[in-house]
Amino acid sequence: MNIGLVAHDAKKKLMENLVIAYRHILSKHNLYATGTTGRLVEEAANVTIHKYLAGHLGGEQQLATQIAHNQIDMVIFLRDPVSRKLHEPDEEKIMRLCDIHNIPVATNLATAELLIKALERGDLGWRDIVK
Repeated sequence: MNIGLVAHDAKKKLMENLVIAYRHILSKHNLYATGTTGRLVEEAANVTIHKYLAGHLGGEQQLATQIAHNQIDMVIFLRDPVSRKLHEPDEEKIMRLCDIHNIPVATNLATAELLIKALERGDLGWRDIVK
């Protein structure tokens, strides 16, 4: 499965910890992330991540393009709804595309953990049929 990872600045450390905690599951899949998030997570969790450009330099659009082409199976977008900065990725576009293409998306730690555990159980196998 192809998994997209995005995190606003205030949530990057949380994304690192999430991937470290679930490395045994996530490392079996293809991980894609915006540039800074990908670099930080790759270094912290020792997993291979396909890195896009930084979110504000086009990484968000690169992920959106893969979603639009139904090439991403799940997205974890840890967003900061309280203190989002102007240069950070806009979750609206990504969430809209995920809704259009029926791609599971998590926007906080609780839903991210649920999706990862569903991934481990094989509950997202239906994505292979949809593609």
